[in-house]
Amino acid sequence: MPKPIRYYVRYVDAFNRRVGRLITYLIFVMIGVLLISSIARTAFNSPMNWVVELSQFMMVAYFLVGGAYSMQMGAHVRMDLLYGRMSLRRRAALDVVTILFLIVFLVTLLLGGISSTQYALQYGERSYSSWAPPLAPIKIIMTFGIVLMLLQSFSTLFKDLATARGEEWS
Repeated sequence: MPKPIRYYVRYVDAFNRRVGRLITYLIFVMIGVLLISSIARTAFNSPMNWVVELSQFMMVAYFLVGGAYSMQMGAHVRMDLLYGRMSLRRRAALDVVTILFLIVFLVTLLLGGISSTQYALQYGERSYSSWAPPLAPIKIIMTFGIVLMLLQSFSTLFKDLATARGEEWS
């Protein structure tokens, strides 16, 4: 593989690894928020209407921003009926084909995310709940997560192309 592609893969993988490891700690924040809500509801009979929605926003951030890291670590679910029996080069060739579909899907998702984020920023879109938080911050985070996933998809594509061609990837 050419040097620019190797640099791209190295930097995208390193960035997504750092972001992914950082975002894993968000689960503890979610646990804390839900614990505070539970204590407030049971001990003080004071339900907090914002907790469920904030937890949903944090879960979306956790899922989307951590998606690229999960892809890098090979932690996504696979249907392994025939795939596991294939040689490494055949698996890489199959991955090249399937990742092209993923890239098309992510580009479509990114275009929708950008459009939705622009709308939220332009019109001050808010949630329809009683808490009514602005939706722009979570939409920005969602779009950022899609960008990370798209960058990681290209990184994975380059590595799979090299493997399918029998090249050593280090």
